[in-house]
Amino acid sequence: MKESILIVDDEKEIADLMEVYLKNDGYTVYKFYRGAEALECIESKKVDLAVLDVMLPDIDGFQICRKIREQYFFPIIMLTAKVEDSDKIMGLTIGADDYITKPFNPLEVVARVKTQLRRYMRYNSNCDQQTETVSEYDIKGLLINKERHSCRLFDEEVSLTPIEFSILWYLCENRGKVVSSEELFEAVWKEKYFDNNNTVMAHIGRLREKLHEPAKKPRFIKTVWGVGYKIEA
Repeated sequence: MKESILIVDDEKEIADLMEVYLKNDGYTVYKFYRGAEALECIESKKVDLAVLDVMLPDIDGFQICRKIREQYFFPIIMLTAKVEDSDKIMGLTIGADDYITKPFNPLEVVARVKTQLRRYMRYNSNCDQQTETVSEYDIKGLLINKERHSCRLFDEEVSLTPIEFSILWYLCENRGKVVSSEELFEAVWKEKYFDNNNTVMAHIGRLREKLHEPAKKPRFIKTVWGVGYKIEA
């Protein structure tokens, strides 16, 4: 059975076009032109991925993203007509997994949806298959629990995307050891790492922001220049 995709965009032509392409690929699509209706759908339907427009007539996409991340970890792709980096950073910081700028090719949306779903399903599958008994780490006030998929910093909840959670969990599993970008990428994304791939660095940067890490002396995720990253035991 194909996954269910939530589309929220007040531009009817764009929403309808995405619906057609995704349905043609076999996905179930829940389409809405207003944010409030989309939030009601999330409470009553199983959603595997959301595509959210930033600018909506009632609730903006950032608010919807925050609301989703209070309870759910499925991938979120943001759509925006703006090109400012601040919008992209905002979306990624509050829990979005990807960003697409309008105008776009509908086939690109389908490709991004497939990529995010593949990573999400692989991550969940790996969690189900692991047999280790350790399900929680508490490192200097950073508490991460795999079973509850939760992260707390000094008893304050930290909202992480599935990819961010997987990166942090892997570093905690290997605490005290330096993990290279290549090892981290291939362990989390399950794809071949290529030189000049900045994906890991970008996600580490967002993780540090969420953990309120000092730029010069991070407490948790430390950079070993020319080697990789580590969390000290």
